[in-house]
Amino acid sequence: MKNLSRRNFIKTTGISAAGVAILPSLLSFSPNGVVNVAVIGVGGRGMNNWTQMLGIRGDNRRVKEGLEPKGERKAHAHVNIVAFCDVDDKAAATAYKMLPNVPRFKDFRVMLDKMDKAIDAVIVSTPDHTHFAATMAAMERGKHVYVEKPLAHNIWQLRTLKKAAKHYGVVTQMGNQGHASDGIRSVKEWYDLGLLGEVKEIHAWFNGPKFDPSPKGWFCKPDNYPPIGKTIPKTLDWNLWQGPTKRRDYSPFYLPRFWRHHFELGTGMLGDWGCHTLDAPFWSLNLGMPTSVEPVFAKLSPVPSDFGPDQSVLKYEFPKRGKQPAVTLNWYEGGKKPENRPEWGLKNLPNNGMLMVGDKNTVLTDGKPYNPKILMPGAAWNDFKTKGWNKSIARIKDESPHAEFISAIRNNGPKPGSSFEYGADLTEVALLGALAQRANKKIKYNAKKMKITNHKELNTYIKEDVREGWAYGENLW
Repeated sequence: MKNLSRRNFIKTTGISAAGVAILPSLLSFSPNGVVNVAVIGVGGRGMNNWTQMLGIRGDNRRVKEGLEPKGERKAHAHVNIVAFCDVDDKAAATAYKMLPNVPRFKDFRVMLDKMDKAIDAVIVSTPDHTHFAATMAAMERGKHVYVEKPLAHNIWQLRTLKKAAKHYGVVTQMGNQGHASDGIRSVKEWYDLGLLGEVKEIHAWFNGPKFDPSPKGWFCKPDNYPPIGKTIPKTLDWNLWQGPTKRRDYSPFYLPRFWRHHFELGTGMLGDWGCHTLDAPFWSLNLGMPTSVEPVFAKLSPVPSDFGPDQSVLKYEFPKRGKQPAVTLNWYEGGKKPENRPEWGLKNLPNNGMLMVGDKNTVLTDGKPYNPKILMPGAAWNDFKTKGWNKSIARIKDESPHAEFISAIRNNGPKPGSSFEYGADLTEVALLGALAQRANKKIKYNAKKMKITNHKELNTYIKEDVREGWAYGENLW
């Protein structure tokens, strides 16, 4: 099936490129069509995304380690992996072993240029600081995009991605898997049915960061800051890995995973888990943007502010939305939790979770909103589940965001629930918290103007400088 890119659409229809916005229907596929997918960042989360999109089932550990025999892997009938792009051959080795005949690239710009006509959709699973450039480069060529959370590294990038998705008319999705779940739909239905009453208070927490220098760890502190430069591995293109950020010496304290807690590269625990744990209240309550975020508690690392906190408690303030009351949202990380209350009936709070506190009932979820529970006394919860409720929101088959994304491409909708229209706003809330952590100051936010109003020097982080050759999206403003 021939891919219809933006440039091919313009060429074949004779419409001027200036101001063109391709409608999703013009990029749709026949129900029997195969979606040709390119992968940018093929190990780690990338491995999970492209194997899920292929429909691989079974022991995920065996798949990741390349031990699942090819005969046991059942490829999705409607997805074909046509290109791999990764800056590190070592990190991509398992993927290359699993699909040895797929063309390989290190620079996504080269891949997109050389294989333009062969690519319908792109998965972006790189570190946070390169999400935007890779995603924009794909959308400019008319490609549908699935991007790992958090969607981008700064707020200007998020707003630009929303503009670009509409301008280019492509199917988009952020990979916060819980948004495709039955659980998050249940939470919204309970709220909409009035079972919680008015919600003015939210608590969300995650027990990381946990510092572990082993290859299995996600966070690790350098002994010196900046880290002492080391010899660049032969398998790695260090220049491409840095992408749009300022040049720095190579260090294993940045990759493969430890970049996450460096705010110039990652977005800390909120970028990692905020798009999961805050998803249910953000959607259910239609929270919108906060007017302020305040660090209530912070245990800072003994390094410059580029490195995230060891522990943190933040207080977000969200204004009224029509008849809905103002909301205070409290975020806890590094082992901090809200104080347990007798009325919740919980012996202990879980390690990771979220509480929406209503004046009628309170809802508890895990770090991801898969298994929500209304905290009812005695047998009331089991009785409620047995009786059921009006399930007014359509469910996603197998609760799979990957299948949702492919279905939206092939069948011209419905739009994925965590499309950029939604995912960018959710990520903006998370990034505002990360900015308050980085500054360790209360910030007041004017969402309409996209400005920090009380510490104007922090607006440099709303739109960050990029290296020459890595600028995207300026034409959309």
